[in-house]
Amino acid sequence: MEILATFLQVLTQTLEIYSLILIIRVLLSWFPNLDWSNPILSSISSITDPYLNAFRGLIPAIGGIDISPILAFVVLNLLQQLLGTAALSVFSTAVVY
Repeated sequence: MEILATFLQVLTQTLEIYSLILIIRVLLSWFPNLDWSNPILSSISSITDPYLNAFRGLIPAIGGIDISPILAFVVLNLLQQLLGTAALSVFSTAVVY
């Protein structure tokens, strides 16, 4: 049971790191003159764009502003909370037995 709790905690922390990368990607999108062929920017884009593209189809741009990252962050945050709660529950159960 402790292995499952540890796995869930690692997964939760990985999602937290991914959230930070998403924040960086969204902030960088405000600068239209960036060279996205730069290896670092290209890596950030290739890591985050597939996830963001899933939400871009759900919410249309409003006034030329893409608000789909808001939904992407909400879903990611809910997933983090769910995994964190599950890890805590599994860990608490393992300690009781």
